[in-house]
Amino acid sequence: MSRHHIKSLLEFFCFRIVLLTSLLFSCQTGRLSKPLVQNENATKPKNVILFIGDGMGPQQLGLLLAYAQKAPGSFYKGRKTSFEKIAGHPYGRMGLMTHNPSGAIVIDSASAASQIATGVPTLNEVVGLDTKWRPVETVLEQAKNSGKSTGLVTDTRLTHATPAAFASHVPHRSLENEIAKQIVNSRNVDVLLGGGLRHWIPKSVGKDNEVTKSLKDLIGPNSEHFKLKSKRKDEVNLLLKAQKGGHELVFDRDQLEKSEVKSNKLLGLFSYSGMENGLSHRIKKNNPQRIFPTLKDMTKKALNVLERNPKGFFLMVEAGQIDWAGHQNDAGTMLNEMVKFDEAIAAVLEWVKGRKDTVVIVTADHETGSFGFSYSKSNVVGSRKLQEEEYKNSPFKPNFNFGPFSLLDRIYHQKKTLVEIIKEFKDSKKGLDHLIWLVEKNTSFKITMEEARKIMEVEDNNFWVKNHKYLSKKRIPKVEGPLKSFYVYPGDAHANNLGLMLSEKQNTVWGTGTHTNTPVPLLFLDTSNSLIGKTKLGSLVSNTDLGKILKNLVGKELKL
Repeated sequence: MSRHHIKSLLEFFCFRIVLLTSLLFSCQTGRLSKPLVQNENATKPKNVILFIGDGMGPQQLGLLLAYAQKAPGSFYKGRKTSFEKIAGHPYGRMGLMTHNPSGAIVIDSASAASQIATGVPTLNEVVGLDTKWRPVETVLEQAKNSGKSTGLVTDTRLTHATPAAFASHVPHRSLENEIAKQIVNSRNVDVLLGGGLRHWIPKSVGKDNEVTKSLKDLIGPNSEHFKLKSKRKDEVNLLLKAQKGGHELVFDRDQLEKSEVKSNKLLGLFSYSGMENGLSHRIKKNNPQRIFPTLKDMTKKALNVLERNPKGFFLMVEAGQIDWAGHQNDAGTMLNEMVKFDEAIAAVLEWVKGRKDTVVIVTADHETGSFGFSYSKSNVVGSRKLQEEEYKNSPFKPNFNFGPFSLLDRIYHQKKTLVEIIKEFKDSKKGLDHLIWLVEKNTSFKITMEEARKIMEVEDNNFWVKNHKYLSKKRIPKVEGPLKSFYVYPGDAHANNLGLMLSEKQNTVWGTGTHTNTPVPLLFLDTSNSLIGKTKLGSLVSNTDLGKILKNLVGKELKL
């Protein structure tokens, strides 16, 4: 074997090893050529910024890294992701975090976020309470009590499980009307940016009445882009209540950018439920006429307002739709959600440059979907001649299909989510050939008529439970195989089927339509030198460990 051949093999295996081990251990690869800070003395951080990628396990991070580093058409073009910058920074570290709830193996987002926010164990689907149903002070509330400003940013609803866990205390995550009420009444959150208008407006909104007209006037000229319908059971207008409490209200990108926020309090609600998904974000983000802000836009505005406080701030930013894509087994959307998340983190890394007073933590609540790339016996590539002179008489023929890098570009350039494709097909009331056409139009992959039939097939619900929120339907989409019990949301199941059909063509695999207990990445950049060598962060910790550390960072005294 020639030295050239050996070198090529070594380079290939080194890349694979680095990619895998970087998810498990502190990484010193990819150091910034110029450190963000030079800080030798440990001090208590003035600012703490927490990023939560909902549903982001090592697999999702691996998907982003593979695209960024190896896709032929990657827009990164050799630039490092934010994750690589943090992991390779002198004041950065990378480890893993476990996330078991009390009394169970697998966790939901409410419990996971509550354990991060409070540092104490709790039960699944519970928000801000301990195992005995007692409210526990959160890191956000502690920061507020210490004189810091506070903020919550999300691309889901502000009342959704993750942001709710930092600012409310309810026995079940579904109580979003009460969560919104608590957030407003407590006055603990200075900056609130995200979706979920439906939980903040009176129940009579949507009818032809004065309440609806007043809301349209409040929202402004872009009110026509909102679904104006309430989920509340009362006539309480939490928008006006927040406004009376000092919050400036904004509802679109232009209002957000132009707002001066003289009160240092800001409430932005930009959608009926969740905000624009990652695919829409990719297509619209450079359009100067776009109406709604991105996760990056909201994060930058939050920093602009919160940094005015001389005592500092606590900010939690959630990329919540990574989880939604995982639930739907939608690799294309998931990759775009990871890119969207990375862009928001990049904005903070830019803001942090030169500072000596900030801790940035990036982690997740859990992994969703049990995703991964795999090699396959389908679509095995044929033999090919290698260009090197020493191989001119030895064609190269792998035994399996290991997945070409070009697949990453094809996955990235998906145009609509799988849920949107299925909805458009159902709304069309056309035959299965229309579904085949929609898949080809919105992805770079094709399905057959037989696959289309299987995607839309229904069956009796063997898991039927009377009056259950998700299991009460008698007929549901048919999910084939031994894992059908792990596809729990009937509304997503046709999209799940489509994702599973595409997986063979994408060299991807899915294990579930729900969460897993896979440990998640935990990275931090500590420009205050408060954490490095003084905590377990950067190794293996639990989410309650993280919660305790966060509360110590924002408390009146530093106890690490």
